[in-house]
Amino acid sequence: MDKLFPKSYKQETKPHLFCPGCGHAAILKQLGEAIDELGVQKNMALGIDIGCSLLAWNFFDIDTAQTHHGRTASVMVGYKMARPERLAVAYMGDGGAYAIGLQSLLHAVLRNEPITVIVVNNENYSMTGGQKSPTTRKSAEGGDLRGFKGPEMISHLAAKNAWVGRGSVGNPRQLRVLFKKALANQMENKSFSFLEVLSICPVNWKTDAAASFERLKEMEKIYSLGEIKIDDEKN
Repeated sequence: MDKLFPKSYKQETKPHLFCPGCGHAAILKQLGEAIDELGVQKNMALGIDIGCSLLAWNFFDIDTAQTHHGRTASVMVGYKMARPERLAVAYMGDGGAYAIGLQSLLHAVLRNEPITVIVVNNENYSMTGGQKSPTTRKSAEGGDLRGFKGPEMISHLAAKNAWVGRGSVGNPRQLRVLFKKALANQMENKSFSFLEVLSICPVNWKTDAAASFERLKEMEKIYSLGEIKIDDEKN
């Protein structure tokens, strides 16, 4: 290993590949902290979607697989079937989860597949220029749209022992706790876990730091944070 990676190359951290101000870097930082605190780094695999989320491919020293767009949940379900003793985590954006990937996501929910799905909601398709996604609330023309509420929908379909929640890059301490709960549920209950994370996209939002977090605060008023209650009577 030292021949492949000389000491001059090794480092405790390294610059990320995301745009300046992107929320993905802060989200992955908290995910990494949660993984370290749970001590599961050597016993997990990370699936990443096409889009900004694919830039997580070299963020962690973890087995990582890039999937076709919208098929990250399906790939990690297959991985979990092959390696049931390991943690399987699917990381994707709101477009990959709620548009092209919705079918795969819903069937994983309905079958209560024991994987953890993380969806980053920044209200647009970021890597390809900021086009509207299912979660977009305001169109480029200024019209109001109805943003898709993934966790609320999933909570009505999920099994009793599934876990569903939503965090925000604006509250990193809470986000780390939610990551740990989502991962722990997969390990302890052998059931489906789902966490949506509200995030910022300054480049496509065309906002500075202050304006980006003001918009994030608006999102937090619309999308409730924390654990999303499961309707037990329907499960």
